[in-house]
Amino acid sequence: MRNEELLRSDFLAAAAAVLAGGFVGCSGPTSISTPSGAPTGSPSAVPTSSPSPVPTGLTTPAQIAVAATTAGALPPAFAGLSYEKANISSGPFASSDTSLAGCFRRLGTSLLRIGGNSVDETTWVGGGAGGTSGEVAPPDVDKLASFLLAAGWQVLYGINLGSNTPQNAAAEAAYVAGKLGASLYGFEIGNECDLYSSNGIRSSTYTFSDFVEEWQIYASQIVAAAPGSKLTGPASAGNVENWTVPFASAEAARIVLVTQHYYRGNGQSASSTIAELLMGDPALPGELQALRGAATSAKIAAGYRMSETHSFYHGGAPGISDAYGTALWALDYMMIGAQNGCAGFNFHGGGDGTGYTPIADSNGAVVEVRPEYYGLLFVSMIPTGPLLTVNLQTSLLFSAYAVAGSDGATYVVLINKDATATAAASISLPARVSQGTALALAGVGLNATTGTTLGGAAVAPNGTWTPTPATPFTIGASHFALDVPPAAALLVRCM
Repeated sequence: MRNEELLRSDFLAAAAAVLAGGFVGCSGPTSISTPSGAPTGSPSAVPTSSPSPVPTGLTTPAQIAVAATTAGALPPAFAGLSYEKANISSGPFASSDTSLAGCFRRLGTSLLRIGGNSVDETTWVGGGAGGTSGEVAPPDVDKLASFLLAAGWQVLYGINLGSNTPQNAAAEAAYVAGKLGASLYGFEIGNECDLYSSNGIRSSTYTFSDFVEEWQIYASQIVAAAPGSKLTGPASAGNVENWTVPFASAEAARIVLVTQHYYRGNGQSASSTIAELLMGDPALPGELQALRGAATSAKIAAGYRMSETHSFYHGGAPGISDAYGTALWALDYMMIGAQNGCAGFNFHGGGDGTGYTPIADSNGAVVEVRPEYYGLLFVSMIPTGPLLTVNLQTSLLFSAYAVAGSDGATYVVLINKDATATAAASISLPARVSQGTALALAGVGLNATTGTTLGGAAVAPNGTWTPTPATPFTIGASHFALDVPPAAALLVRCM
């Protein structure tokens, strides 16, 4: 059996290959699976130089011990997207938006959430011609239906609670359910109703009890008009303990999914930086545990989901929310969610501004795939399965996770968020493995808005992605060593 020091000597050279070419190994095609139905071909924007060379400076140990006990799960449809409802009548979501559909399919089969602030500003007009700002009409829903079929996704569809009537909401739900069929996951009623008393949608005395009473009226009429439809909620902006948790209890018999929103901070604040993102939110694990507890106690079938999320609200922080560092943050954030029972994440976006959006588009035509998208793509490369308990010891800003994949392999996720130090990772597994392959997420700098790659390749605007073919490296033990360069992440598949 080769000892760890001999293995490390092999991997010192391999680490450079990971960042330059995307994988390490010997021969044959990649063993990292590609989502079914994903487009293939050559990307149009692969950087011509190595995106992040292995430095010769500081190297810091990271001890990663993976145990056989479970610590959460990675479920299907985990990496999703969220768009404003205004996009239904103007912007993307037509069958002709083939580039956008390609970027969706690249993430595998997942869930699109239609909502945002515009959900409470968009009125159903049953006899409308479609394509009218502030309205949604049958032709708009027809357009969405064709896009969902092209993308292979389902939709969580938001209905106006802020400026609507229960009868009109029911009429919209009936048409949507009839048109979308199996493409409809369920309905979300209103958006961030916990802010209604402060944003002028309701009076300053509007309370949680007022919301529940109003929500129940809408819910009853929607279900009567669209029998068998699933309901979700409450789509709170925050207020986990005094809004979302009691809502889950009050509406346990009506909803199939608890929905919550999360942003790390205000995009207009000077403190909203890459450093703040990568340091992590100390309050996040507690909020996720409270959500999991609420969904479990209420026996909510699908648990809870972060149905709208991103780095910073108010459209993000330009030069930060659209930079490479958000790819590492999104990856880490989603894995923390998986550890805490989250059913999935819907990253909000749309348009081609300088703030946040995983996919930048102009009226449905994709302009570019932004760095954060690569964090979602990284997670979508991991087969569903239980998370394994990981004990990590290091002084670095570093995270490690492990998944017992449904394909029988163990997937180890290593995220080095330190901008300058290489992590000399020593990985111990519960059992002996024969070989491995590694997929690398890399960029030219944490604040860089271009040059992000996964597997040594960029994702083209039509969703095409051709990573460098993986070649296995020999392990032949229950432990091995691998260097993780600064500001990089590795997905190591062990068999």
